[in-house]
Amino acid sequence: MERHTFTVDPDSAGLRLDVYLAGLLPQHSRSQLQRLVKDGRVTLGGRPTKSNATVKPGDVVEVEIPEAAPATPVAQEIHLPVIYQDLDVIVVDKPAGMVVHPAAGHDQDTLVNALLFHADNLSGVGGEQRPGIVHRLDRGTSGLMVAAKNDAAHRELSRQFHDREVEKEYIALAWGEVLAGRRIDLPLGRDPVHREKMSTRARRSRSAATRITAALDLRGVTLLHIAIATGRTHQIRVHLSAIGHPIVGDGTYGGVRHRMPAALRAVERLERPFLHAARLAFTHPREGTRMEFTCALPPDLQEVLDEIQARVEEAEAKL
Repeated sequence: MERHTFTVDPDSAGLRLDVYLAGLLPQHSRSQLQRLVKDGRVTLGGRPTKSNATVKPGDVVEVEIPEAAPATPVAQEIHLPVIYQDLDVIVVDKPAGMVVHPAAGHDQDTLVNALLFHADNLSGVGGEQRPGIVHRLDRGTSGLMVAAKNDAAHRELSRQFHDREVEKEYIALAWGEVLAGRRIDLPLGRDPVHREKMSTRARRSRSAATRITAALDLRGVTLLHIAIATGRTHQIRVHLSAIGHPIVGDGTYGGVRHRMPAALRAVERLERPFLHAARLAFTHPREGTRMEFTCALPPDLQEVLDEIQARVEEAEAKL
């Protein structure tokens, strides 16, 4: 059993209890904290309370968090494009819509379940729920990921990610005109109100750098090639939104629009953000050789892009 005791400070006066706790326990979602309150595992002034209770300076809040007992992931025969694998690593093209590892509400059909089927072994360093996982992609993001097949490979790949030796490049479609060469240096942290989101205005944040390496203006949207030196949660999505150019199709960060010119209506077919991890380069953990992988846009993104480019070419031909 994990236990916490907090005394409300003056700056937190007037907050809902669940909002107050979300700021102090960011590893738990707001819905998880509301469940703890409902189950009587949170007390305010020594008494059970409700999530919408208002906290006052000096109030004592006690929280009990029972130890989780998740089931061990099992192998599932799920389609997963394997780009490369050897005794140490496996590189895959993660489909959009696939969660990387089991979590609340996603105990199967994850990348981990698929990897357990396609790989003959996975590192145990990540724990039972995250075997082999050394980095992540958002559920709605497709593209290249590398996983470790033994503990030595896991430790070395994790070091490379930590020391920013891994090269990661993405393709995105953003609203408006974005110029190549732009660098976005904005720290990121958990949004203080909407805990499922990240923000550049968080109280607690970590450095993050995003660089636009190439840009193609498509009259209302821009096709971008993006390199990131860090790998923060939702980094590219938040950074582009912060400079006024959210990723097309990203409903969480302002990328869904309901009125647009006919030339851009193809984006209405998107069911996820137009974001794809197109290039990944790292040093092989055993051999020491530099390895580089690329993968093309998946059909759902390529078809939208083709239609937009065709409309742009038609418009330019009429000039």
